Amino acid sequence: MNIFILHLTLILIGYLFGSFPSGVIISKTFFGFDIRTKGSGNMGSTNVFRILGKKWGILVQILDLLKGYIPVLICGYILYLFNFNELDQNSLMYYKLLIGVSAILGHVFSIFVGFKGGKGINTSVGMLLALDPIGILFTFLVFLIILMFTGYVSLGSIIGSMFLVFSIYFRQNILHQNVIGYEVLFVFSVFISLLIIFTHRSNIKRLFTRTESKFENFLLKNLIKKIVK
Repeated sequence: MNIFILHLTLILIGYLFGSFPSGVIISKTFFGFDIRTKGSGNMGSTNVFRILGKKWGILVQILDLLKGYIPVLICGYILYLFNFNELDQNSLMYYKLLIGVSAILGHVFSIFVGFKGGKGINTSVGMLLALDPIGILFTFLVFLIILMFTGYVSLGSIIGSMFLVFSIYFRQNILHQNVIGYEVLFVFSVFISLLIIFTHRSNIKRLFTRTESKFENFLLKNLIKKIVK
């Protein structure tokens, strides 16, 4: 019975954290409209950047990161309350991922906005920062490189999520590092990559038709100017 209650507790806490619609609340509170009625129709930080500006975009991004980061941090305390504080690495990783994945699903299917939401990128990153900071660092670098050279946030997110799978496998099996909770973490990274591809399916269509929105590539433009000079 304790196992069932523990699972249910972790799922509910993670889901409720993830469901907090930060972009919608900020746009309605400070600007009087629902961010989902503007731009791409998404409540994530990318659309907030475009519509409300950099300051509000960064705020929403931080809040969405925390929706994935905080549940993983409090997972250990919950395990302690249920007397599950002495676990092997894979079991501990399983419970952390359970609460983290629940947060991601809460963000994508938020109960507070009709079971619709964002695409789960920032919430996933927040969770991974708590679980595998090395992996997420390399993944973020790949994301930045793709964004700088193409201007597409969606493309950077998709390729970055695929690189995360490669990073975890490469460090454990090629470099022979001890990736904590490797077996569970690797399976999860495959899941999260597939989820990100799924939530970006409309972006993928627009990428193929070259109608996807871009961010200005200021870094690349400056680099080209320096090379030309």
